[in-house]
Amino acid sequence: MLKRFLAVFTAMLLTLATFAFAAELRQDHPDTYTVKKGDTLWDISARFLQKPWLWPEIWQANPQVKNPHLIYPGDVLSLVYINGQARLVSNDNGPQIHSGEAISSIPLAELDPYLKQLTIVSDPKSLPYVVGLEEDRLLSSSGQVAYVRGLANPQPGDEVEIARPISVFALGRVKNGRHVGGVSPLDFRGDTFHRHWGYLDAPYEAHGIVLGYEMMKQSIGQVTRVQGNTAIVLLKEEGREVRVGDRVMPVEEHPYDANFYPQSPTSIPDGATILAVPDGLEFSGTHNVVALSIGAADGVRNGTTFSVWHDGANRGDTVSHRNNIAIASDKSRMPDDYLGHVMVFRTFDKVSYAMAMDGIRPIAVGDLLKDPDAVQ
Repeated sequence: MLKRFLAVFTAMLLTLATFAFAAELRQDHPDTYTVKKGDTLWDISARFLQKPWLWPEIWQANPQVKNPHLIYPGDVLSLVYINGQARLVSNDNGPQIHSGEAISSIPLAELDPYLKQLTIVSDPKSLPYVVGLEEDRLLSSSGQVAYVRGLANPQPGDEVEIARPISVFALGRVKNGRHVGGVSPLDFRGDTFHRHWGYLDAPYEAHGIVLGYEMMKQSIGQVTRVQGNTAIVLLKEEGREVRVGDRVMPVEEHPYDANFYPQSPTSIPDGATILAVPDGLEFSGTHNVVALSIGAADGVRNGTTFSVWHDGANRGDTVSHRNNIAIASDKSRMPDDYLGHVMVFRTFDKVSYAMAMDGIRPIAVGDLLKDPDAVQ
Protein backbone atom coordinates (compact mmCIF):
# COMPACT_ATOMS: atom_id res chain seq x y z
CA MET A 1 0.00 0.00 0.00
CA LEU A 2 2.82 2.37 0.95
CA LYS A 3 4.72 1.60 -2.27
CA ARG A 4 1.58 2.26 -4.31
CA PHE A 5 1.04 5.57 -2.51
CA LEU A 6 4.66 6.62 -3.10
CA ALA A 7 4.40 5.73 -6.79
CA VAL A 8 1.20 7.74 -7.18
CA PHE A 9 2.68 10.65 -5.19
CA THR A 10 5.85 10.65 -7.32
CA ALA A 11 3.78 10.63 -10.50
CA MET A 12 1.77 13.58 -9.18
CA LEU A 13 4.96 15.55 -8.49
CA LEU A 14 6.29 14.83 -11.97
CA THR A 15 2.98 15.88 -13.50
CA LEU A 16 2.96 19.11 -11.49
CA ALA A 17 6.60 19.84 -12.42
CA THR A 18 5.86 19.18 -16.09
CA PHE A 19 2.78 21.42 -15.97
CA ALA A 20 4.69 24.16 -14.11
CA PHE A 21 7.46 24.25 -16.67
CA ALA A 22 5.06 23.91 -19.61
CA ALA A 23 3.53 27.13 -18.33
CA GLU A 24 6.87 28.82 -18.99
CA LEU A 25 6.67 27.97 -22.69
CA ARG A 26 5.34 30.67 -24.98
CA GLN A 27 1.88 29.87 -26.32
CA ASP A 28 3.08 30.77 -29.81
CA HIS A 29 6.38 28.84 -29.60
CA PRO A 30 7.47 27.07 -32.80
CA ASP A 31 7.99 23.30 -32.91
CA THR A 32 11.27 23.77 -34.79
CA TYR A 33 13.56 26.68 -35.50
CA THR A 34 16.51 26.98 -37.88
CA VAL A 35 19.32 29.07 -36.39
CA LYS A 36 20.29 32.05 -38.54
CA LYS A 37 23.37 34.23 -38.68
CA GLY A 38 22.89 37.19 -36.35
CA ASP A 39 20.74 35.25 -33.87
CA THR A 40 21.62 35.37 -30.20
CA LEU A 41 20.96 32.74 -27.56
CA TRP A 42 18.69 35.18 -25.71
CA ASP A 43 16.60 35.78 -28.86
CA ILE A 44 16.27 32.06 -29.56
CA SER A 45 15.35 31.34 -25.94
CA ALA A 46 12.70 34.07 -26.11
CA ARG A 47 11.10 32.30 -29.11
CA PHE A 48 10.35 29.26 -26.97
CA LEU A 49 10.24 30.58 -23.40
CA GLN A 50 8.46 33.38 -21.60
CA LYS A 51 11.59 33.61 -19.44
CA PRO A 52 14.73 33.31 -21.61
CA TRP A 53 16.98 32.83 -18.56
CA LEU A 54 15.44 29.36 -18.09
CA TRP A 55 17.40 28.16 -21.12
CA PRO A 56 19.50 25.64 -19.09
CA GLU A 57 16.31 23.96 -17.88
CA ILE A 58 14.97 23.27 -21.36
CA TRP A 59 18.15 22.66 -23.34
CA GLN A 60 18.91 18.97 -23.91
CA ALA A 61 22.69 18.85 -23.69
CA ASN A 62 24.44 16.59 -26.16
CA PRO A 63 27.12 14.73 -24.16
CA GLN A 64 29.10 14.10 -27.35
CA VAL A 65 29.70 17.81 -27.85
CA LYS A 66 32.52 19.36 -25.83
CA ASN A 67 30.49 22.52 -25.19
CA PRO A 68 26.80 21.58 -25.56
CA HIS A 69 25.72 25.22 -25.46
CA LEU A 70 27.40 26.03 -28.78
CA ILE A 71 24.83 26.50 -31.52
CA TYR A 72 25.66 27.39 -35.11
CA PRO A 73 23.77 28.96 -38.01
CA GLY A 74 21.98 26.19 -39.89
CA ASP A 75 21.36 24.05 -36.79
CA VAL A 76 17.72 23.01 -36.46
CA LEU A 77 16.32 23.18 -32.93
CA SER A 78 13.29 21.03 -32.16
CA LEU A 79 10.98 21.13 -29.16
CA VAL A 80 10.35 17.58 -27.96
CA TYR A 81 9.11 15.92 -24.78
CA ILE A 82 11.42 13.49 -22.99
CA ASN A 83 9.86 11.67 -20.03
CA GLY A 84 7.14 14.30 -20.05
CA GLN A 85 9.64 17.16 -19.88
CA ALA A 86 9.86 19.83 -22.61
CA ARG A 87 13.34 19.84 -24.12
CA LEU A 88 15.09 21.60 -27.00
CA VAL A 89 17.33 19.34 -29.04
CA SER A 90 19.66 20.13 -31.92
CA ASN A 91 20.37 18.21 -35.09
CA ASP A 92 24.06 18.32 -34.05
CA ASN A 93 24.77 14.63 -33.43
CA GLY A 94 28.44 14.90 -32.68
CA PRO A 95 31.64 16.80 -33.41
CA GLN A 96 31.57 18.36 -36.86
CA ILE A 97 33.10 21.18 -38.84
CA HIS A 98 31.00 24.34 -38.97
CA SER A 99 31.49 26.99 -41.62
CA GLY A 100 30.41 29.90 -39.37
CA GLU A 101 30.98 31.03 -35.82
CA ALA A 102 28.83 29.83 -32.96
CA ILE A 103 26.11 32.27 -31.98
CA SER A 104 26.65 34.28 -28.81
CA SER A 105 24.29 34.84 -25.90
CA ILE A 106 24.03 38.55 -26.69
CA PRO A 107 25.27 40.72 -29.61
CA LEU A 108 28.94 40.70 -28.56
CA ALA A 109 30.02 42.49 -31.74
CA GLU A 110 28.22 45.59 -30.47
CA LEU A 111 30.10 45.45 -27.16
CA ASP A 112 33.68 45.57 -28.44
CA PRO A 113 34.75 48.50 -26.20
CA TYR A 114 33.60 46.64 -23.09
CA LEU A 115 35.10 43.31 -24.13
CA LYS A 116 38.46 44.22 -25.63
CA GLN A 117 39.10 47.81 -24.59
CA LEU A 118 37.99 47.99 -20.94
CA THR A 119 39.10 46.16 -17.84
CA ILE A 120 38.81 46.63 -14.07
CA VAL A 121 41.76 46.62 -11.66
CA SER A 122 41.94 47.05 -7.91
CA ASP A 123 44.77 49.63 -7.82
CA PRO A 124 46.12 51.34 -10.97
CA LYS A 125 48.75 53.22 -8.95
CA SER A 126 50.52 49.94 -8.23
CA LEU A 127 51.06 49.34 -11.96
CA PRO A 128 54.10 50.44 -14.01
CA TYR A 129 53.51 53.73 -15.82
CA VAL A 130 54.60 55.87 -18.74
CA VAL A 131 57.00 58.44 -17.33
CA GLY A 132 57.92 60.14 -20.60
CA LEU A 133 57.51 60.13 -24.38
CA GLU A 134 59.85 60.40 -27.34
CA GLU A 135 60.99 64.00 -27.97
CA ASP A 136 59.00 65.13 -24.92
CA ARG A 137 55.75 64.79 -26.85
CA LEU A 138 52.45 65.28 -25.09
CA LEU A 139 50.95 62.32 -26.95
CA SER A 140 52.47 59.41 -28.87
CA SER A 141 51.05 56.84 -31.27
CA SER A 142 52.11 53.78 -33.30
CA GLY A 143 55.76 53.79 -34.38
CA GLN A 144 56.85 56.11 -31.59
CA VAL A 145 58.50 55.39 -28.26
CA ALA A 146 57.29 55.60 -24.66
CA TYR A 147 59.46 55.37 -21.56
CA VAL A 148 58.13 53.16 -18.79
CA ARG A 149 59.06 52.89 -15.13
CA GLY A 150 58.23 50.10 -12.73
CA LEU A 151 58.32 47.05 -15.03
CA ALA A 152 59.55 43.97 -13.18
CA ASN A 153 62.58 42.48 -14.95
CA PRO A 154 61.68 43.73 -18.46
CA GLN A 155 63.34 41.95 -21.40
CA PRO A 156 63.65 43.09 -25.03
CA GLY A 157 60.80 41.57 -27.01
CA ASP A 158 58.31 41.57 -24.14
CA GLU A 159 54.87 42.79 -25.21
CA VAL A 160 52.83 45.00 -22.89
CA GLU A 161 49.44 46.68 -22.94
CA ILE A 162 49.21 50.38 -22.20
CA ALA A 163 45.95 51.39 -20.53
CA ARG A 164 44.57 54.57 -19.00
CA PRO A 165 42.68 54.79 -15.69
CA ILE A 166 39.47 56.57 -16.62
CA SER A 167 37.08 56.14 -13.70
CA VAL A 168 36.63 54.65 -10.25
CA PHE A 169 33.59 52.67 -9.13
CA ALA A 170 32.71 52.95 -5.45
CA LEU A 171 30.00 52.73 -2.85
CA GLY A 172 29.53 55.91 -0.84
CA ARG A 173 27.12 56.97 1.88
CA VAL A 174 24.40 54.75 3.30
CA LYS A 175 20.84 55.62 2.25
CA ASN A 176 17.74 53.64 3.24
CA GLY A 177 19.97 50.98 4.76
CA ARG A 178 22.27 50.45 1.77
CA HIS A 179 25.30 52.07 0.22
CA VAL A 180 24.70 54.42 -2.70
CA GLY A 181 27.08 53.67 -5.56
CA GLY A 182 28.59 55.87 -8.21
CA VAL A 183 31.41 56.51 -10.63
CA SER A 184 33.93 59.36 -10.82
CA PRO A 185 36.43 60.31 -13.57
CA LEU A 186 40.17 60.16 -12.94
CA ASP A 187 43.05 62.42 -13.90
CA PHE A 188 46.35 61.28 -15.43
CA ARG A 189 47.70 60.26 -12.02
CA GLY A 190 44.68 58.10 -11.27
CA ASP A 191 43.22 60.60 -8.79
CA THR A 192 39.63 61.84 -8.86
CA PHE A 193 39.12 65.17 -10.61
CA HIS A 194 36.82 66.53 -7.94
CA ARG A 195 35.08 65.60 -4.74
CA HIS A 196 31.49 65.80 -5.97
CA TRP A 197 30.16 62.57 -7.46
CA GLY A 198 26.69 63.58 -8.47
CA TYR A 199 25.11 60.42 -7.04
CA LEU A 200 27.13 60.47 -3.80
CA ASP A 201 26.96 63.13 -1.12
CA ALA A 202 30.12 62.04 0.68
CA PRO A 203 33.65 61.31 -0.60
CA TYR A 204 34.09 57.57 -1.07
CA GLU A 205 37.57 57.67 0.48
CA ALA A 206 36.14 58.56 3.90
CA HIS A 207 32.71 56.93 3.87
CA GLY A 208 32.60 54.16 1.31
CA ILE A 209 34.17 51.21 -0.44
CA VAL A 210 36.17 51.22 -3.67
CA LEU A 211 34.95 48.44 -5.98
CA GLY A 212 37.47 48.90 -8.79
CA TYR A 213 39.12 51.20 -11.31
CA GLU A 214 38.09 51.16 -14.95
CA MET A 215 40.99 51.05 -17.42
CA MET A 216 40.80 51.90 -21.14
CA LYS A 217 43.24 50.16 -23.49
CA GLN A 218 45.32 52.68 -25.43
CA SER A 219 47.93 50.65 -27.31
CA ILE A 220 50.14 47.58 -27.42
CA GLY A 221 53.89 48.08 -27.14
CA GLN A 222 57.09 46.05 -27.23
CA VAL A 223 60.12 46.49 -25.02
CA THR A 224 63.12 47.26 -27.25
CA ARG A 225 65.77 47.90 -24.59
CA VAL A 226 66.23 48.71 -20.92
CA GLN A 227 68.26 51.56 -19.50
CA GLY A 228 68.57 51.65 -15.73
CA ASN A 229 65.06 51.58 -14.25
CA THR A 230 63.45 52.69 -17.50
CA ALA A 231 62.15 50.42 -20.27
CA ILE A 232 61.98 51.80 -23.80
CA VAL A 233 58.71 50.62 -25.35
CA LEU A 234 57.91 50.88 -29.07
CA LEU A 235 54.19 51.48 -29.65
CA LYS A 236 53.05 48.89 -32.21
CA GLU A 237 49.27 49.03 -32.44
CA GLU A 238 47.22 51.71 -34.14
CA GLY A 239 45.00 52.57 -31.23
CA ARG A 240 44.47 55.56 -29.01
CA GLU A 241 47.27 57.97 -28.30
CA VAL A 242 49.49 57.34 -25.27
CA ARG A 243 50.32 60.01 -22.71
CA VAL A 244 52.39 60.35 -19.54
CA GLY A 245 50.63 58.65 -16.63
CA ASP A 246 49.17 55.78 -18.67
CA ARG A 247 49.66 52.44 -16.93
CA VAL A 248 51.32 49.31 -18.26
CA MET A 249 49.77 45.85 -17.94
CA PRO A 250 50.37 42.33 -19.29
CA VAL A 251 48.72 41.55 -22.63
CA GLU A 252 45.62 39.38 -22.20
CA GLU A 253 45.44 36.67 -24.88
CA HIS A 254 41.76 35.96 -24.17
CA PRO A 255 40.31 39.01 -22.41
CA TYR A 256 36.76 37.65 -22.32
CA ASP A 257 34.69 34.46 -22.62
CA ALA A 258 32.23 34.54 -25.51
CA ASN A 259 30.63 31.19 -24.71
CA PHE A 260 28.04 31.51 -21.96
CA TYR A 261 24.29 31.17 -21.63
CA PRO A 262 21.43 32.86 -19.73
CA GLN A 263 21.04 31.61 -16.17
CA SER A 264 19.49 32.63 -12.87
CA PRO A 265 21.78 33.83 -10.06
CA THR A 266 22.58 31.41 -7.24
CA SER A 267 22.16 34.28 -4.76
CA ILE A 268 22.00 38.07 -4.75
CA PRO A 269 23.81 40.17 -2.11
CA ASP A 270 21.74 42.72 -0.24
CA GLY A 271 22.01 46.17 -1.76
CA ALA A 272 23.08 45.02 -5.24
CA THR A 273 22.44 47.93 -7.61
CA ILE A 274 23.05 49.51 -10.97
CA LEU A 275 26.36 51.23 -10.30
CA ALA A 276 26.87 53.30 -13.43
CA VAL A 277 25.75 53.96 -16.99
CA PRO A 278 28.46 54.61 -19.63
CA ASP A 279 29.37 58.07 -20.86
CA GLY A 280 28.27 59.75 -17.64
CA LEU A 281 24.57 59.25 -18.39
CA GLU A 282 21.99 58.56 -15.70
CA PHE A 283 19.64 56.28 -17.67
CA SER A 284 20.07 53.24 -19.92
CA GLY A 285 17.66 51.51 -22.31
CA THR A 286 17.35 48.11 -23.99
CA HIS A 287 20.62 46.78 -25.48
CA ASN A 288 22.62 49.43 -23.64
CA VAL A 289 25.33 48.62 -21.11
CA VAL A 290 25.32 49.15 -17.35
CA ALA A 291 27.84 48.47 -14.60
CA LEU A 292 26.69 46.44 -11.59
CA SER A 293 27.91 46.80 -8.00
CA ILE A 294 28.57 43.05 -7.71
CA GLY A 295 31.00 40.68 -9.38
CA ALA A 296 32.72 37.29 -9.26
CA ALA A 297 33.32 37.59 -5.50
CA ASP A 298 29.51 37.66 -5.11
CA GLY A 299 28.96 34.58 -7.30
CA VAL A 300 28.16 36.51 -10.49
CA ARG A 301 29.11 34.77 -13.73
CA ASN A 302 28.81 35.62 -17.40
CA GLY A 303 25.19 34.94 -18.35
CA THR A 304 23.76 35.66 -14.90
CA THR A 305 20.42 37.43 -15.36
CA PHE A 306 18.78 39.88 -12.96
CA SER A 307 15.54 41.81 -12.91
CA VAL A 308 15.92 45.54 -12.24
CA TRP A 309 13.62 47.53 -9.96
CA HIS A 310 13.31 51.17 -8.98
CA ASP A 311 13.36 51.55 -5.21
CA GLY A 312 9.90 52.40 -3.90
CA ALA A 313 9.63 55.85 -2.33
CA ASN A 314 8.33 56.80 1.11
CA ARG A 315 5.27 58.98 0.46
CA GLY A 316 3.79 61.27 3.07
CA ASP A 317 0.01 61.17 3.55
CA THR A 318 -1.15 64.53 2.18
CA VAL A 319 -4.78 63.38 2.17
CA SER A 320 -5.08 62.87 5.92
CA HIS A 321 -2.78 65.73 6.90
CA ARG A 322 -2.27 69.35 5.92
CA ASN A 323 0.62 70.10 8.26
CA ASN A 324 4.05 69.33 6.74
CA ILE A 325 5.38 67.96 10.02
CA ALA A 326 2.44 65.57 10.29
CA ILE A 327 2.84 64.56 6.64
CA ALA A 328 6.54 63.85 7.15
CA SER A 329 5.82 61.70 10.20
CA ASP A 330 3.12 59.62 8.51
CA LYS A 331 4.67 57.97 5.47
CA SER A 332 3.88 54.83 3.50
CA ARG A 333 6.40 52.76 1.62
CA MET A 334 5.50 52.48 -2.06
CA PRO A 335 6.20 49.15 -3.82
CA ASP A 336 9.30 48.82 -5.98
CA ASP A 337 8.72 49.40 -9.71
CA TYR A 338 9.78 46.71 -12.21
CA LEU A 339 11.95 48.08 -15.05
CA GLY A 340 13.39 45.14 -17.03
CA HIS A 341 16.14 42.51 -17.15
CA VAL A 342 19.91 42.70 -17.53
CA MET A 343 22.37 39.90 -18.35
CA VAL A 344 26.04 39.95 -17.34
CA PHE A 345 28.57 39.57 -20.16
CA ARG A 346 31.86 40.41 -18.41
CA THR A 347 32.71 39.88 -14.77
CA PHE A 348 35.43 41.21 -12.50
CA ASP A 349 35.99 40.70 -8.79
CA LYS A 350 33.60 43.34 -7.42
CA VAL A 351 32.11 44.88 -10.57
CA SER A 352 30.46 43.44 -13.67
CA TYR A 353 29.19 44.75 -17.00
CA ALA A 354 25.69 43.77 -18.13
CA MET A 355 23.41 44.48 -21.09
CA ALA A 356 19.78 45.55 -20.68
CA MET A 357 17.90 42.77 -22.49
CA ASP A 358 14.32 44.04 -22.20
CA GLY A 359 12.40 46.63 -20.27
CA ILE A 360 9.32 48.77 -19.89
CA ARG A 361 11.12 51.84 -18.48
CA PRO A 362 14.67 53.22 -18.57
CA ILE A 363 17.14 51.81 -16.03
CA ALA A 364 18.85 54.36 -13.78
CA VAL A 365 21.88 54.51 -11.52
CA GLY A 366 20.93 53.20 -8.09
CA ASP A 367 18.15 50.86 -9.26
CA LEU A 368 17.98 47.52 -7.43
CA LEU A 369 18.93 44.06 -8.71
CA LYS A 370 16.66 41.13 -7.88
CA ASP A 371 16.05 37.55 -8.98
CA PRO A 372 14.81 37.45 -12.60
CA ASP A 373 11.57 35.82 -11.40
CA ALA A 374 10.90 38.44 -8.70
CA VAL A 375 7.35 39.80 -8.67
CA GLN A 376 7.88 42.65 -6.14
